[in-house]
Formats: sequence, structure tokens, C-alpha cells
Amino acid sequence: MTDVTSAKSARRPHHWRRDLIELAALFTAVAVADAIANLIGHQPDGPYLLVASAVALTATATFHTWWARRHSHAPPPTADGLITAPDSSGPDRSTERLTVAAHAGAVAPVTMPTAGPAHSTGETVLWRMRTTVRDTPGSLAALCIALARHRVDILTLQTHPLAEGTVDEFLLRAPAPLQMQQLSRAVSAAGGSSTWIERADAHDLVDAPTRILGLATRTALDAAELPLALRQLLGRCTIHSLPAVSISGRATGETTPVEGVLEETVMRLRDPSGGAITIERPYLPFTPTEFARARALVELDARLGPRVPRSEHVLTLPEGNEITVRRADQSDLAAARAMHDRCSDQTLRLRYHGPVRDADRYLDHLLSPRFGRTLAVQTASGRLVALGHLLWDGDETEVALLVEDDWQRRGIGSELLGRLVTLAIEAGCESVYAVTQASNTGMVAAMRALALPLDYQIEEGTLVITARLEATPVRSLPPYEQAGR
Repeated sequence: MTDVTSAKSARRPHHWRRDLIELAALFTAVAVADAIANLIGHQPDGPYLLVASAVALTATATFHTWWARRHSHAPPPTADGLITAPDSSGPDRSTERLTVAAHAGAVAPVTMPTAGPAHSTGETVLWRMRTTVRDTPGSLAALCIALARHRVDILTLQTHPLAEGTVDEFLLRAPAPLQMQQLSRAVSAAGGSSTWIERADAHDLVDAPTRILGLATRTALDAAELPLALRQLLGRCTIHSLPAVSISGRATGETTPVEGVLEETVMRLRDPSGGAITIERPYLPFTPTEFARARALVELDARLGPRVPRSEHVLTLPEGNEITVRRADQSDLAAARAMHDRCSDQTLRLRYHGPVRDADRYLDHLLSPRFGRTLAVQTASGRLVALGHLLWDGDETEVALLVEDDWQRRGIGSELLGRLVTLAIEAGCESVYAVTQASNTGMVAAMRALALPLDYQIEEGTLVITARLEATPVRSLPPYEQAGR
């Protein structure tokens, strides 16, 4: 409570002279009113004059009350035009943080000085910006004033304390003509260093706590979401899941302390399923706050243990056979190996691009939710006849299919591929690629059926097809799909 408010609300001492004066004023008012009433009331138009006087006094009192209420709520501006109020965030940057919060929409908007260039166009763009400022009073305010001079609106602000200085992360709405180089020079002139700027979109308008809670929910529902959640949490980065045991069965020696390791642009976390998770982000060091958030997500995954959403979709193929498409995990390892035994050498060779005898070694890795998502197709009898994999490969995503020989050319591969690409779009992937051979016409036809922009690269008989994903759905599900169960 301020001193002004305290003075207004304090009870003043009572005195008998005040009561005497008020009583005298009351008697005087009654006497004057009686004299006026007797003088006017005995005139021919006296009653009408009394009524008109009462109406005029009532109207005057009503107008005065309305005028007082309308102008009693405007807070007095300070000398510099900024609306300020006390803040409890700390003595070092309290006033400037309140100003920034108001400008970002947390409280009433703040009018910032605009001494710089004004852009007449109404078009705006969104930017994400991170910069390091000194943790001294006035440093953040100077930065905000520099942004306001270019008519840049601060939508959100996050602070990452460091041992020396503070990393401030902004979401900005700036005039479209304002170039990134101009914005960077203005920030540097205001005291910002190690500035990083990139374009943002409407998805970044979600505040940080809401976004982190959403990522935690996705991770809790599906173990395959952990790498994707880390990538969305930390921005543009590359994530590698390194298993403790290689495909050949040898120990990789990948070990990480329980508390993890943070080294500038690289952080290492212990994978709950064994091995390590390495996250790299060039040119932008991780902050201790980001490291703590990533470690909390990994700890959540470890506490919940292995989990895969159980959903099944029953399809009827054109010839009348029913198949079920569902998520698969390492509990399907035995059924997948049995399917391998029924596949021809040519089918396995087209899928794994190596010796057929090594095909079984890949299954444990492929079925692990840590490295991606797997869809399985089984018949009405429960036999596994096809597998589709969506694999996280650093900052890229691979799709791969394997369909048993007797069930090929029935549309199962196209169905699996369409669903995998839909999952990739939901995960925010920009593209997916498939590695096959030029002679694998079935895979080429399935990729072309996606109706997406495709890039082809052929090297020594190996064909890499990359599909660039767009915001529109890949395709609608075929008319023979029934309701999932």
C-alpha cells in the first residue's frame, strides 16, 4: 500500500467543534429553504417554480456524479509518460520488468517512447530473439526502449539467469519492413550481446508454461515422444539416441552420469532405456534453465517406464480380408522375427540393404519407441504380415516398410506409408526420406502416391526419395476403413 492510499484510509481524530459547525449549517439551510418556499409559494406561479427548481437541481447533481466517476479512474502519468507500479521481482530490475510485462500484454499496455523511424505499413512479422544483457538495473529497460523506437512489440519474455549476465528470450512482433540486420544492430547498440534471431510463427504464441505442460503430457502418453518433445522444447537442435548395446550385440560404452552433462552447445542425458541422449545446438549455448527442463522431461519418462498407446484400426481390403493396423513395440519382437522367416531373401534385401542373415539384428532397435514409431499390420488370426517404421535420424526422419511376400500388391504398403507420414506431420517434421533401390518399384509407387513434392537422389544403385511435407493432409484414408476399436 502506498503512502497516499494510507493517508486517505487513515481515520482522522473526532472533535466537538466539527459537530457544532455542521449543526449550525443544517439550521441555516433549513431557515433559508423555508424563507424561499414562503416567498415563492404565495406567488401565482409559485408551485411551478418550486417543481422546476427541484428538477434542475436533480439534473445538476446527476451530471456531476457521472462526470466525477468518469474521470476518477485515470492514473496520473509519471514525468516520462510511463505507467509504473511497485514490483516484487527484486531490487535489481523490478521497475523495468514491470514495464516489459505491461508492454507484453500481461497488464495494461505501456506507451514507450518512439524517437526512431516509424513504419507506415500495417504488416507485421514475428521474430524469436535471444540476447545476453548485464544483470544490472536499467539494462533490460534500455533494450526495451531500443525496440520501441523501431515500433517492435514484445509479446512474451523469458529470462535465463547465468553466473554473469542474463539471457533474455523474446517473442517480438515487428513491422514487416524492419530487417533482421536492423533489429540486431539496435539490440547490440542497447547493450545486448550474443544475439540470435530467427523467424517465428503463430505456434510460438503459446506461453512457456503451457507449452512445457503440453510436451510433458505427450511424453507421458507415448515413450516415442521424448526426442520430439526435447526438440520442441529446445528449438532447432539435433538429438541422437545412442544405445548401450549396438545392433551387433556389443557394448557401445555410452554412459552418462545420472545428473547429466552440460557443455556449452551440447548436453548429455542418461536414456532411461539404456545408453545416452545427446543434444547439440550449434552457435547457441544451452542455459542452465534449459538443461533443468530437459532433465525433468527425461526423469518423467524414466518414472513412467515403457509405454505405447494401444489403438487399433480395422481395415477391409478390396478382396474382403480384414487386417488390423496398430502401434508395435519390443513385445512384438518374436512375431516380427517369425515374419522375417516367411519373407523371401529378395524382400529382406530390399528392406535392409545388407546381408539377409543380419536382418533379425535390426528388429530390437527398430521396435524400440526411443528411436521412432512402428506400425504393425496383423491378420484376423493375429499373424504379423507388415511393419512400417518412422525413425528419428538426428534432425531428419526416415520411413521404411516391410510387407510379407504373400501380402504385397494389396495396398498395405501405401496404407502404412500414408499413416507414417501423417504421424511425421503431427510431430512437426519438415520432410521424410526413404532409402531403397531403384528396382524397388513398389516403394517408388507408394511414395509417389503421397502427392507431395519429392526429391530423388541415386548413388551407386541406392535411391533416396525425400518427401517435403506441407501443412495440408497427405491424403484421406481409403473408403474401406472402418471405425477403430
